[in-house]
Amino acid sequence: MKKEMLGNGFNGVCSAALVALAGTIFPASAQDKYPSRPIEFVVPWGPGGGADQLARKIAPALEKELKVSLPVINVAGATGQTGLNKMLTSPADGYSISIFIADTLALQMDPATKWKIEDIVPAAVMIRQPSAFFVAENSPLKTWKDIEAEAKKRPLKVAITGFGSADDLHVIYFTQKGLKLTSVPFPKPAERYTAILGGHADILYEQLGDVKSFLDGKQMRPILIFSEARFPAFGNVPASFELGHRIAISQFRSIAMKAGTEQGRVKEVSGALAKVAAADDYKAWLKDQYADEKSFIPAAGAVAFMKQELETMRKYAPKK
Repeated sequence: MKKEMLGNGFNGVCSAALVALAGTIFPASAQDKYPSRPIEFVVPWGPGGGADQLARKIAPALEKELKVSLPVINVAGATGQTGLNKMLTSPADGYSISIFIADTLALQMDPATKWKIEDIVPAAVMIRQPSAFFVAENSPLKTWKDIEAEAKKRPLKVAITGFGSADDLHVIYFTQKGLKLTSVPFPKPAERYTAILGGHADILYEQLGDVKSFLDGKQMRPILIFSEARFPAFGNVPASFELGHRIAISQFRSIAMKAGTEQGRVKEVSGALAKVAAADDYKAWLKDQYADEKSFIPAAGAVAFMKQELETMRKYAPKK
């Protein structure tokens, strides 16, 4: 009996020693290393648009920085809310991130919107671009004066991302000026672009860089750029401010995580994004996209930036 008890005591001591040794060899920090598995990269829009282009541009570089794969998943619908909800219903563990853009932020002006800006944590703003109205190259509407004249006689359809978006705010602005413009939502970028090429819409609201291939291919052209001054690459196209239309909601695209995610994990992703944004290849891509060279805003300043953008949008929202 004594031998048996002695043996059990010895085994207990050995087990405790092994646990202590395991803790030395595999400390808790190593076990909790982030990231240690693939991170789902949600794009709340269809393939081919600016949000999709950004995700597919930075995903490979992020994979090198974070040492895990980032499969890109397109979940279009509801002006970006369907994809955003996919991220928001995932655990707040940093293993699901999402593209978050100005069009979705604009929905915060609707009190019925179920999610709040406090539900997300932006890891970084990656790109900021000027927007414009475009027409098909063969459109009979050659100038902005043509648009104004025609829109006083009959309704013109404007292809946008969705109701309540930044796109929609620009259309509403001009309807309040007396122009007969009608927003027509196309959540899939390809459908939005082909809408004006196929005659299903008269005007497209989009960012210059998003339709670069169509501009280069002489399939469409900008007719009014929303900015304070003319854009150098399109010096013959008027800026909205010079015509007295002081509206210019620049599009931004950021990377968001779910609120409640451990700060260290947000910092890890933000740091990786900073390295991606600082690379010469990414800077060249921004230039190719007609984007602001200083587009990048780290997590520390992204929240304040978004709140300021939201206030700008409120200025142009229809008064109720």
